[in-house]
Amino acid sequence: MFIETLVVGALATNCYLVACPETKEGAVIDPGAEGKRILAAAAKAGIRLRYIINTHGHIDHFGANGEIKAATGAEILIHGEDAPYLTDPRRNLAAFAGVMGDGLPADRTLKEGDVIRLGKGVVLEVIHTPGHTPGGICLKGDGLVFTGDTLFAGSIGRTDFPGGSLEILLSSVREKLFRLPDDFAIYPGHGPASTIGEEKADNPFFC
Repeated sequence: MFIETLVVGALATNCYLVACPETKEGAVIDPGAEGKRILAAAAKAGIRLRYIINTHGHIDHFGANGEIKAATGAEILIHGEDAPYLTDPRRNLAAFAGVMGDGLPADRTLKEGDVIRLGKGVVLEVIHTPGHTPGGICLKGDGLVFTGDTLFAGSIGRTDFPGGSLEILLSSVREKLFRLPDDFAIYPGHGPASTIGEEKADNPFFC
């Protein structure tokens, strides 16, 4: 799997370009801002963007959806429980951040166990991990997982925003992410990468 990380926007969101190395069919995960830069990186890598995948419905993770969709025609995908966030500036924190205008609606909603296929052999499986938001998801690939704002290196996502729950988020991590192999790489929504094993051993929220 081709993976390129771009840190975008004022909140330093990790945006990921993922693609099949052979066919160059790809997706962008959490394009929070700087759409032109994301598109330029995709073009440089020769990637044809088929999907825009939002791990949850906060503005810092979907702020460039519209620009990328307009340029590529890629489908916007998000979990069904967070789909309303895309067009509600109170729930998606756009109002809090002082951002004007609503986001685009989803083209397709996701649920636990759904599979997103890219080219020949790249498969991303949807893991529903509520807690940061009701429809937060992680995306499991071959030996790795994109964790959005569910799990960070040494931390977890905030739960004090609308729809958040600390109890539910901790359960999501313990019951779903920590059942993955210890050597699985973690690609989070903010901050450095980690592994499942490192977070099980050292993350202060679980020690």
